[in-house]
Amino acid sequence: MNRSALKRRKLLQLLGIGAGGSAAALVSPLLGAHASGSAGKAALPFVPVRPPLPLPGDGLSAAEQRQVYRELSVEDKLLVPEGYRADLIAIWGDRLAAGRFGFNNDYLALLPLTSTRALLSVNFEYISPLSWAAGYGEAVGTPLPLEPLQQALASRGGSIDAANLAADDPLLPLIEAVARAAMADLGIGVIELERGSEGWRQLRGSRFERRIDGLSGLSQPGQALRCSGPAAAVFRHSQPLGYSDGLGERILGTFANCGGGTTPWGTVLSAEENFQSQVPEAVFADGSASAPAARPFRWDGSRLDGLGNPFGLAGNKYGWMVEFDPRQPHRAAVKHSLLGRFRHEAVAVVARPGEPLVVYSGCDRHGGHLYRFVSAGLVRDPGDPANSKLFETGRLEAARLEADGSGRWIALEASTPVQPQPPSDFERFGWQQPTVLPHSDRQRSGSEALASDAELQAYCKRYQKLADLYPSRGQDAAARLRQQGAILIDAHLAANAAGASGCPRPEDTDIDPINGDLLIAFTAAGRDDGGSSDPAIFTGPKGQPLWPHGWVMRLSDNDTGRGARFRWRMVALAGVPWEGGLGFSNPDNLAFDPAGNLWLVTDRPGAASLDVFGNNSCWLLPRAGAGAGQALCFAIGPMECELCGPCFDAGGHTLFLAVQHPGEGQGVRQGRALEAQAHSLVDRSGQRFEQLRWVPIGSNWPSGVPARPPRPGVVAIRRLDGKPLLS
Repeated sequence: MNRSALKRRKLLQLLGIGAGGSAAALVSPLLGAHASGSAGKAALPFVPVRPPLPLPGDGLSAAEQRQVYRELSVEDKLLVPEGYRADLIAIWGDRLAAGRFGFNNDYLALLPLTSTRALLSVNFEYISPLSWAAGYGEAVGTPLPLEPLQQALASRGGSIDAANLAADDPLLPLIEAVARAAMADLGIGVIELERGSEGWRQLRGSRFERRIDGLSGLSQPGQALRCSGPAAAVFRHSQPLGYSDGLGERILGTFANCGGGTTPWGTVLSAEENFQSQVPEAVFADGSASAPAARPFRWDGSRLDGLGNPFGLAGNKYGWMVEFDPRQPHRAAVKHSLLGRFRHEAVAVVARPGEPLVVYSGCDRHGGHLYRFVSAGLVRDPGDPANSKLFETGRLEAARLEADGSGRWIALEASTPVQPQPPSDFERFGWQQPTVLPHSDRQRSGSEALASDAELQAYCKRYQKLADLYPSRGQDAAARLRQQGAILIDAHLAANAAGASGCPRPEDTDIDPINGDLLIAFTAAGRDDGGSSDPAIFTGPKGQPLWPHGWVMRLSDNDTGRGARFRWRMVALAGVPWEGGLGFSNPDNLAFDPAGNLWLVTDRPGAASLDVFGNNSCWLLPRAGAGAGQALCFAIGPMECELCGPCFDAGGHTLFLAVQHPGEGQGVRQGRALEAQAHSLVDRSGQRFEQLRWVPIGSNWPSGVPARPPRPGVVAIRRLDGKPLLS
């Protein structure tokens, strides 16, 4: 079987139609057409947007590929197929409830109210300093003291612990003004939409409008968030080893809101991901926080960190999964501690009558883990709002994958043995990778890195169970509850200690609506001092232990019991086609449309080695029809942006996308500034050729006006003829 045919068969397996004898009859004729390169574009659901590199299914001969791709001009636009249009729904700075539509919109969830009205929930993840500073005045209408603050901080090293400043220090009002403005641009928003003959538009002033930002509850205590599950007992404890904000289980705000998901009963789950940039991540053995001074406030023109420092935020209250009901704007949002505290991005919910509620999530970091929550109670009616109570009792588990395609779930609880992966497992792949575990001095917060198996063996002799690492400090039920809360608060290090597999940045999880399998987007296999993906599991097409382009995995998980096993297989390889990839790099968010087709968006970083893929993009992997087994490019984003949060209306007429951080690296495009890039490409015959690529420097999206700052926003993409997207 040739490489193109093999890739297509894997995609059909990805979509659950490549298994069994009946599938062979479906696959065979399609393979023949695809392998010959003769599949006509007219038979596809749309004419794909042309990416900047040749693809096996682009319908071009080798000679035509060399001609078409020899020179290319990149555009600072959102490109969609011919016959489609993208309408701007909302943009950073728009008025929203008592605040504004925030910065760097990410996950989107559309919840219908009627056939023509719906609520759109939006995550606002983080601040891109260059474009935020350049566009703040235009977006918000008021200036910020960014330059005076930067100059004042420069003489003090660029960062400072605001709590240690005198009350009359002139830095304080500058810090507070900038930190408050940034926190007001983070969190969660809800807007109402109405559909008319021209598509969806925002209904301003709706009673459903809501804004939960990074400081909600600070000035109005009634707007604080709640906490469910064992971590609340840690927050209430009066004698912590570390820092306490004095608020008990009340939590001020939410930020770093990246991925998310919806529940069958209509609530939204919002994932707090890279919270460690704004508050300390490290905690003590009892789950209490490190002091805010461990993450000082910083503004140096390129970094805006430590936003929690001026307000004394406790780091152990961030890094959670937040549930809220868009239909009830006055009901408090809840951080569910049994879903664990780590760098959440993904979430997928399974609610079947008569079974426990199951929730999958991933930790987006090198060596992050895949997690599963199993409720103690059972689901009766998947649409019943009372199911939210099921988040309050149950167990959190982390996945251990084996190279033979099997795996098992490890419960993160006091009785679990300490069995971490040893450093020697990485030595045969050519590098030294320490094992990062909770610090062996349990009076200290954070972690330590053990560089040898001998050190690890000594550690495991001293700490044999998670209970030894997170002692209960008492024998009563309250002490045991706090102990479990501490494990959940330190979930990533606890999972390291329990021997969960390090993964290559699991950035999304989604449930296949046809067969119930879990699909996981792994963005990139890399390593740093904090961890690495397991090179025995995650390898490139030639066995490379570090593969920068990522994969999509299919995981079959049918047992909710303790210690349950599962099966996994890698079904889509990202990368350039001439190395076995599908033509895109770094798959991030996944979404299924109403017909069960898989869509994905990419999160390609700015690394020069990945520039061949061009701007981030949106791809369709059709489940059936002429395009089945192909990856079709549906949209390409403007300069330096990331496309996020794909979701659909009920009839599949509209795709909503978040356009995040346009111009993040180069800032505002001045005039028609361009740079020339040279890329080495390979045509379908295997012949290498050179491409000259003209690339805009910076962005002006969405205005397109030279020298005007870029602004993140949300778009709705539809067909001009009003038909469903793929009709």
